[in-house]
Amino acid sequence: MTVNLHTLPKRILAAAILLVILVLALAPQAFAHATLEKTVPSANAKLDQSPPYVELNFNEAVEPGGGSLEVVDSQSNKIKTEDPVVENGGTTVKLPLPKLGDGVYSVSYHVISEDGHPVSGSYVFVVGNPPNWKDAEMFASEGNSSKGMQQNLLYVVRVLYYAALLMATGIALWSVFIRKRSESLQSAFKRLSVIGMRALLLTVLLHIFLQVNDLMKGQPLSAWGSLFTDTTTGRAWLELIVLVLLGFVAQRFNEKFVSLLWVVLLLGVESLIGHPAANDLKVLTIVFDFIHLFASAVWAGGLAVLLYVWYADRKEAGRFGASFSQGALISLVALVISGVLMTMLFLPKLSYLWLTTWGGLLTVKVVLVVAVLVTGTLLRLRMKKNGFPAGTLLKVDAILMACIVAIAAVFTYMSPLPANEPYNFHQMGEDMHVTFNVTPNVPGGDNDISLHVWLPEAAGAPKSVILRLRSDSREDAPIDIPLVQNNDKPNDSFPGYLSASYEATGPFLPYAAKWTAEIRVMDQDDNELVRETVFRNY
Repeated sequence: MTVNLHTLPKRILAAAILLVILVLALAPQAFAHATLEKTVPSANAKLDQSPPYVELNFNEAVEPGGGSLEVVDSQSNKIKTEDPVVENGGTTVKLPLPKLGDGVYSVSYHVISEDGHPVSGSYVFVVGNPPNWKDAEMFASEGNSSKGMQQNLLYVVRVLYYAALLMATGIALWSVFIRKRSESLQSAFKRLSVIGMRALLLTVLLHIFLQVNDLMKGQPLSAWGSLFTDTTTGRAWLELIVLVLLGFVAQRFNEKFVSLLWVVLLLGVESLIGHPAANDLKVLTIVFDFIHLFASAVWAGGLAVLLYVWYADRKEAGRFGASFSQGALISLVALVISGVLMTMLFLPKLSYLWLTTWGGLLTVKVVLVVAVLVTGTLLRLRMKKNGFPAGTLLKVDAILMACIVAIAAVFTYMSPLPANEPYNFHQMGEDMHVTFNVTPNVPGGDNDISLHVWLPEAAGAPKSVILRLRSDSREDAPIDIPLVQNNDKPNDSFPGYLSASYEATGPFLPYAAKWTAEIRVMDQDDNELVRETVFRNY
C-alpha cells in the first residue's frame, strides 16, 4: 500500500477537527462555567443574630485550592476566619464565621471552576441593628452657624473664650500646685486671676449669646427659655455660666481644694459641649477631652504666670520656671497622647485627615506642638545654665501657645469628618440617556438607588438593565443591585425617546470607598450599551 505523504498532514488535520467537533457535540457541559445559584445568608438579608457560616452553592464543582472567600465589615476590615471548606463534591464552599456584632457585612468570593474559568462576585448582608455611620452630619449641631461675618465673629469670640478658659483654670491650678509663694508670685497669681476671670465671664456670655442667637433665629424670645431647660446643650451652657460666676467666689476663699474642684467642674462641663458628646464612644471621648483641656490649662496658665513674673522679678522667674518646665513637659505629653487617642476615636480612617479643614488644622497644630517641645527644651537648657529663662524663648513659646489655642478653638468647632452627600449622575447620548441617583449615599446603611434610562423609540424598551457597583479596594468583586422596575415617570422627558425607571433600597454600599457604578442596558436587538460613573462616600 502506498501512502501519499503530501496528503497525510491534511488528513490528520481534518481528523483532529472532526474529533474536536465530536467532543464539543457530545460533552458541551464540560465547557460550561460554574455559576452561583444560592448563598447563605442570602444577598441583602437582614438577620437578627450572627450567622454561623457563609455558604456558596454553585451549579457545578469548583477547584478547592483556588481563589478566596472573605467577609469584611463596614470599616472594610477583613473578618478573621478559618479556611473555607469545600463540600458536596466541590459544588459548595462553606466559610465558618466567628460571632459577628451588629453591622453591615459584605462577602467577596473568587473561585475557579473545574474548566479553569474564574468566577467572582460580592454581596451584602446585615446583622442586627447597625449603628449609624459617622460623617459630618454627626456634628451638625456644632458648626451650622450662618456664613459670613457672623461666623467669623463667632470664631474670634471662640478663640478669646478658649484663651480665657485656659488662662483662668491654668492659673487656678498653679496656685494649687505651688506651696511656697514669694510676694511677687502671690501678686502675679492675684492679678492674673482677676484678669482671667473677668475675661472668661465676658467671653463665655458673648460666646453663648452668639450661638443661641444663631440657633433661635426667627424664634420668639419666649422660646429661648426652652432651649436652656429642655436641651442638654442649653443646660450645659447654664451650668457653664453658673460655674464661671462661682469662680469669683472660689477666688475669695483662696482654698486649694475649692480651686481644684472648680477647675474640674468647669473643664468637665466644657468637655460635655462639643464633638466628644457627639461621638459614639461618648464617655471615653469626653474623658480624653477633659485630660486634653486639663493639660492645656496647666501649660497655658503656667506660661502666662512665667511671662508676668519674668517682667517683674527675674530671680523669681527662674525659681518658678523650674517648676513650670517640669509641669509643661508632663502636660505636653498628656496633650499628645490624649489628642492622638481622640483623633483615632473621631476618625474611622486616618486618611480622612487630609480630606477636611479640621484635619488640616490638626496637622498644623501638631507641627506647632513639636515647635513648642523644641522651644521648651531650649528653655530648660537656658535655665540650667543661667538660672532664669531667656526672654526671647519665652516670647516664642507664648506666640506658639497663642497659635495653638487659636487653632484648637476653631477646629473644635468644625466637623472632623468629611460630609456624605447624595450622588446624582446624568448623561446624554444619541443611543441612550441615563440618570443615576444614590441617596443619602452613606456606607453601612440603607440607600435609595434610582436609575432612569431613555432609549430611542426605534430601539424600543430595554430588554434588560444591570447595575453593578464595584469599589476601588475590591474591583474584581462587584455588587449586583437587585433593580425593580417601577412606573415612576422621570422629571425629564425627551421627544423621540422611551423611558424606563428602576429602583432599589438596601445596604448596597457596605463600607466607605470610591465606587464605580457600571450600567449595562440591552435593547431589543441585543445591542449592549454601557455607561460608567464614579462617586465616593466617607
